[in-house]
Order: sequence, then structure tokens, then C-alpha cells
Amino acid sequence: MESRAKLAGHAAHPILIVFPLGLLATAVLFDVVYLLTDNSVFALVSYWMVVAGLLGGVAAALPGWIDWLAIPGGTRAKRIGLLHGVGNVVVLLLFAVSWLFRRDEAGHIPSVVAMSLSFVAFALAGVTGWMGSELVERLGVGVDDGAHLNAPNSLSGRSATDIDGKGGRVTDPRSRQRFA
Repeated sequence: MESRAKLAGHAAHPILIVFPLGLLATAVLFDVVYLLTDNSVFALVSYWMVVAGLLGGVAAALPGWIDWLAIPGGTRAKRIGLLHGVGNVVVLLLFAVSWLFRRDEAGHIPSVVAMSLSFVAFALAGVTGWMGSELVERLGVGVDDGAHLNAPNSLSGRSATDIDGKGGRVTDPRSRQRFA
């Protein structure tokens, strides 16, 4: 399925997500360094990385949403895309609440709650990032028309082309079992 939101001929969402993902992950790393060193400069840098990551996340969400709307209903890609998108909204909300807890603190020093929210968001971003990779690498979403929108899970050990039948139902290569 070809991307509907493009920049210079390429899918915009995968281009834009590297910024919030990198900024928010680095904010967590600076929080860890702050915890290890008690140097408040690292807390301040983390605070501003969260701000930039949230802005980048909002910018990346729009083309992702546009592409998700174009995925045919009833496909595995539509379901994974929904989980990916909702999960990333939760990631942004967790980082936003973490930011709120830091905002009025002297030097933007994070509380235990603020850091805990960031750490949970970081872990969830790993899961949603995997889902995004599944959409592009395995299911071909945002790549081109004719992508395998019902390909089996990449962890299944089956080929992405192990699909057949009406509606793209997946069949076990030994023809003993049908997979959804």
C-alpha cells in the first residue's frame, strides 16, 4: 500500500518519527545520567528534549494517521496500525505528563513520578516502534501498492507470502492449520 502522505516522493511518517523517537529516548538517557551524577544540567537537557520530542511526535502523527486511514479495513495491517497509533498517543501522553511534573520545578529537576512516566513511555515506545517496523518491513504499508496487508507475524517464522484464499487468509505451509 503506497503512502498517501509524502515528502519528496517518500512516505513522510517514517521520515518524521526518527526525531521524536530519538529525542524522547535521549531524554530518558539524560535522566539516567542525572540520576547517576546528580548534575542538574542533565535534567535541564532532558526537559528540553522532552519538549522537542513532543512537538516532533505531534508532527509525525498527522502523516501516520493519513496513511492509516488509507489501509483497507479488515486487514492485519489495519489492526496493527491501530495498536501502533494508539500506543504512540499513549507514549506522547505519558511524556507530556512527565513534562508537566517537571515544568514548574527549579531547574526542571524531574521527580520520581516524572522519571517513572518517562521510563514507562520509553518501554512502550519500543513496543510501538516494533509494530511500526512490522507495518513497513513485513506488511509493506507505505511502501507500494500490492503489499501483503495480511502477511503473518514476522515472529511466526513463515514467509510474508504465505497467504492465499479469499480475503488473504494465511495458510500454514503444511496445510494443516489456517491462521488469522
